[in-house]
Amino acid sequence: MSPRSSLIAAAWLSLLTLSLALAEPQAAPKQNPSRLKWFNDARAGLFIHWGPYSITGCEWKGQTGRRDAHMLNEFRIPLAEYKQLAGTFNPTEFDAAAWVKLAKDAGLGYIVYVSKHHDGFAMFNSPSDGFDIADATKFGRDPLKELAAECRKQGVVLCVYYSLGRDWSVPGVPTGGKRCNDWDFPNPPATAVQDYIDKKAKPQLRELLTNYGPIGAIWFDTPDQITKAQSKDLRDWILSIQPDCLVNARVGNGFGDYDIHEQKIPAAAINRPWESCLTINDRWAYDKTNHNWKSPEMIVRCLVDVASKGGNFLINVGPTGAGVIPEPSVERLRSLGDWLKVNGESIRGTTASRFGDTAGVVFQEINPDGSEAKLTKQGAAVTHAAALPAGWRSTEKPGTIYIHLFDRPADGVVRLQGVPEKVTSASLLADPLRKPLDVQQDGSNLAIKLPDGIWDNRATVLKISLAKNLK
Repeated sequence: MSPRSSLIAAAWLSLLTLSLALAEPQAAPKQNPSRLKWFNDARAGLFIHWGPYSITGCEWKGQTGRRDAHMLNEFRIPLAEYKQLAGTFNPTEFDAAAWVKLAKDAGLGYIVYVSKHHDGFAMFNSPSDGFDIADATKFGRDPLKELAAECRKQGVVLCVYYSLGRDWSVPGVPTGGKRCNDWDFPNPPATAVQDYIDKKAKPQLRELLTNYGPIGAIWFDTPDQITKAQSKDLRDWILSIQPDCLVNARVGNGFGDYDIHEQKIPAAAINRPWESCLTINDRWAYDKTNHNWKSPEMIVRCLVDVASKGGNFLINVGPTGAGVIPEPSVERLRSLGDWLKVNGESIRGTTASRFGDTAGVVFQEINPDGSEAKLTKQGAAVTHAAALPAGWRSTEKPGTIYIHLFDRPADGVVRLQGVPEKVTSASLLADPLRKPLDVQQDGSNLAIKLPDGIWDNRATVLKISLAKNLK
């Protein structure tokens, strides 16, 4: 990023300090690339939003909310009442082995578990605080301990989400604006944020980093009023405990290892590690009234689109208060897993497309430097709604190009430009016999004839093998 771009980004972030729930595109610190190897190899993970807010299914005293995990703030619930709600949390149907198996069977290489959301309630055993699932509920167990054991057993990387700049169970985090708890804490001290870091965040992060084995990443959320010095101190402190643990961009102020794009996919590839996190319906947490489920085709094609731009795909589920992942989410994850069993080599460990921009899935435009573009329509900000992606995408590995076909060419011939290497073979991953296809190559132009009768409407993958040397 140029000095001018850095100044612009800094000014933009300072103006939007209370709306950083979207993306914090910053240059990552210099690091050993091997720290990111598991992240790049996996390319896909499972997000789990689960807490006391899951009990109500997005309702409070007869009112239906729109902010699911934010219900404490949306309904301005007195903390004392929210603690009574949390006390009833008893997810007796929670099954750590089943959750991890679902992620693994879906082809997802890592899990990001919400260990503490903005409500301040710890979804793990937190001796330093006590407002947690092990001590303040009927359940009395530590689900994170059980998930950590299953992740180790089943070979899935465990990561933890931690709300950094918002905690509505303590005063002044953040101070002022719509995203603070000013009904319980109208006059927070000037030292509120630093007090919170020292007395709550760091003790709980130490518990997360020392009691559950290796942690792949700390997935911070919303730095809000976190200062540059605080961001740097948190990153350095985390790495002093677990040197291989990644820290996402929402630690704030440019100290993250990878960028986050929430409920959106960039319009083009970004030359830094990044992740796009999307919900399966319209909500992060369980909402019993929201049934706007993304189709299996949409989920697979979003994954493909993200991978074609060099990013990771984090798909979210919101379990119920009983500890059950809703069946529509399970069905879609199983469909994703079925697709990845056949086509996983075209996603995991791949790099971005060589063919430049295609008409991608764009929930909101992203600038080339990773910052969000300002979209306007008749003077009002707009967000692109994503139709089912069409056309094709591609990913690569050394010596291999993968073409992901969303639409079958009318004449059954895939035509490509920009392949100067000699093509040694081409086949469809969905073909169990991997029969070689007819390939015509003229310089860097290809024409590959598709067979009849082999097609996956989610995405059909054409594998093109290349000679080591140019033709």
